[in-house]
Amino acid sequence: MAVISLRNVSVAREGNQILSNIDWTVEANQRWVIIGPNGAGKTTLLRIVATQIHPSTGDAQVLGKDFGHYDLSELRPRIGFASTALASRIPLMETVLDTVMTASHGVIGRWTEQYDTIDERRALRVLTEWDLGDFADRTYGSLSDGEKKRTQIARAVMPDPELLLLDEPVASLDLAAREQTVSLIGEYAASPYSPAMVMVTHHLEEIPAGFTHAMILADGGVFAAGEIGHVLTSENISEAFGLGIDIDMVNGRYRATARRH
Repeated sequence: MAVISLRNVSVAREGNQILSNIDWTVEANQRWVIIGPNGAGKTTLLRIVATQIHPSTGDAQVLGKDFGHYDLSELRPRIGFASTALASRIPLMETVLDTVMTASHGVIGRWTEQYDTIDERRALRVLTEWDLGDFADRTYGSLSDGEKKRTQIARAVMPDPELLLLDEPVASLDLAAREQTVSLIGEYAASPYSPAMVMVTHHLEEIPAGFTHAMILADGGVFAAGEIGHVLTSENISEAFGLGIDIDMVNGRYRATARRH
């Protein structure tokens, strides 16, 4: 069964066409990256598969459930989603442990919920996996940008999701924090026990090693999609972005360089 299945999906808002005729299938063992120019519709597409919005037209199915025929709120605990919009809602005085652990109840900010010892043990294990093992008692607001990004990902992973969505997980990070986070995402993606993954980024250099598939979005439509090596080519990237760009690989990671005139 496909984890994501979109057929002829379009999104229009206030007369503006954001996405047009998207056909896309994601299988459980695939790790996808979505790339494209600003305004291409990347975040809107991610919000559809996160069940946050419905398409204007077309058929959408996530985790085997059809939009319009199922209470999508029941799907959300099965989807891990790390995004800047969600991160802005995390209380700054929340401990890192509670920031991650509350994901098991689908809430942001710990109130009166009761947590089992197994919840705390899992949260501590997840924090260790994302190089945050020594930060459990720190407040979220005291973290560096890189530590906050990794906490957001750890929170998304906490419920053991069947689908993990990452919206620009290393945006605005300095070089060291970016490389640390990209490396950890790559290690997670390489595990056969990890869920299907979809990551949105603006930069090829931010794509972790081990991602299997790619989609280039341009002008709200699918410019190219499929196995990553066939999609992320110099020709495709140059045409989609409207600039001559050469693509090469260094130690399993992509690199983009503008062509000299």
